[in-house]
Amino acid sequence: MTALKSKRTDGIDWRAGLTKTRYVILGKEADKGLIFRAFIYLVLIDVAYIYLNPILFMITTMVKNSQDLLDPAVSWVPRAIYTGVLQDAWTKLKYPSAFTISAILSLTIAVLQTVSCAVAGYAFARLEFPFKKTLFFCLLLTFIVPTQVVILPNLIAASQLGLMKTYIPIVVPALFGHGLKGALFVIIYRQFFSTQPKELEEAAKIDGANVFKIFYKVMLPLAKPAILVVFLFSFVWTWNDYYLPSMYLNGVKEVPLSMGISQISAVLTQQAAEFGPSIFDEPLKMATSFLIILPPLVLYMFTQRWFVEGVERTGLVE
Repeated sequence: MTALKSKRTDGIDWRAGLTKTRYVILGKEADKGLIFRAFIYLVLIDVAYIYLNPILFMITTMVKNSQDLLDPAVSWVPRAIYTGVLQDAWTKLKYPSAFTISAILSLTIAVLQTVSCAVAGYAFARLEFPFKKTLFFCLLLTFIVPTQVVILPNLIAASQLGLMKTYIPIVVPALFGHGLKGALFVIIYRQFFSTQPKELEEAAKIDGANVFKIFYKVMLPLAKPAILVVFLFSFVWTWNDYYLPSMYLNGVKEVPLSMGISQISAVLTQQAAEFGPSIFDEPLKMATSFLIILPPLVLYMFTQRWFVEGVERTGLVE
């Protein structure tokens, strides 16, 4: 017993051996954890490069001068920074006025869809009314059927009502929870409200609250993650939407930024047919694209953390 408590018969401390073995095991686990983290970082860097590569190429191309554009050795890093193409794109886009139109239009539609889709989503999640399943099936059809399929009757109706070349046909559907991707926003709200405990509504009913008060006082304040997700989705998709403005605003001088790049591309194509192509045609398109996507990128930079949390809490990733 005395020999076991102190040392083994061969003169080696058995406690020191256990300690050494423990350190070896912990060291192997740490190495495995380090390798796993390195692998994760490598995957994330590769994915980030795939998404950032077009933006980086866009930026490096639009700041090249004529010598760098003609030199095949200059691929990514230009020898000198040339801002003339960016200034030309700013002028051709009429950026201040076009930016104002895009911002007002996107904000208006985003606010209207955020509110109206919340009401519809709460009704589908919590209320019982006739033909509920049938109406929800019709809602899914509006999400599945492409906009191009129903654009012709919409154009005919807008023309008969004298609403062509106005923003009313684009804004009014958002007031009723429809518009661009409106069905998806209703589904997001429905998913979120369905996960909330029913005890909250029951307690509000005991206190004498009706359906409208329960929605605005109890459920809507809890839906901040869903509100943020729907607002950002609606804003960005409206900002980038070219199809609807090109249908309803054809021939209008003051147009959103999403239509500016197509107009500039048409002008460049016409000039190339008459006078021949220019080496600055491609950088000019890159500059106009960069000016269009810059505001949503800045917006996402400031709201990234809340946006990711909102997506997780609304169950959109499930």
